[in-house]
Amino acid sequence: MCIRWSLFFFLSLTLMACTGDSENATETAQGPNADRGRRLYLVNCLTCHNRDPAKTGATGPAIKGSSNALLEEKILHRRYPPGYVPKRNSAVMPAFNHLKKAIPDLAAYLR
Repeated sequence: MCIRWSLFFFLSLTLMACTGDSENATETAQGPNADRGRRLYLVNCLTCHNRDPAKTGATGPAIKGSSNALLEEKILHRRYPPGYVPKRNSAVMPAFNHLKKAIPDLAAYLR
């Protein structure tokens, strides 16, 4: 009986490790655009922004909920859309022109 429970416990832990963390499951449930956006965020934005986009990063502010217009202006042109009040008064973010086609995916992840 003890061996069965030990085997069950070991298999449960193995299955939990294979399925990944709940954050990944949440993003996948939001759709493929959000999943692509999450990967792009981790590769391109994590250096300055927090792993959790709802939190402030090392040099970048929290960006959860950023609109497509804001993302496009900041990522491509290094400026803010008309009427937007920035969270920080700095100009350290470089342009990421290679992300032009990925902005909808990033916006889907940041929603």
